[in-house]
Amino acid sequence: MKIPNIDCKIEMICPVNLSEDPEKVKQAISNIFPFSEINLESFSIKARSLELRSFEKIYEAITSTQSQKSYMRNLENNLEDNKTWFFLNKQAAFVEKIAICDEAEESPLGPIKVVLTSSNIDGILDWLAFAN
Repeated sequence: MKIPNIDCKIEMICPVNLSEDPEKVKQAISNIFPFSEINLESFSIKARSLELRSFEKIYEAITSTQSQKSYMRNLENNLEDNKTWFFLNKQAAFVEKIAICDEAEESPLGPIKVVLTSSNIDGILDWLAFAN
């Protein structure tokens, strides 16, 4: 896999329910986005990365599970200007699995919202679209 040299910002936002251990929610995010800075806030966790290599596991999931159309549909449907986003299932992320959610309700404890921003968002989408 060759990661293009494209400036970007990847943000992950995830609610932390009262019944959840915040450390486990942080672990879920770091399992999928290992090169990110993770901060615990009141009832949520926010993480951020300025490196496209943080998207490495998403890229691998797209190529290995043949779920490329689902990812691309979500990324394109949510595209606005230089930003797009999608939801990941939080419980799946905790066990190092990547499961995209079309709706927030598909993740019972709340999803991880992943927001991707880049002045070259089309270049990133092309990289993902031609992952095979």
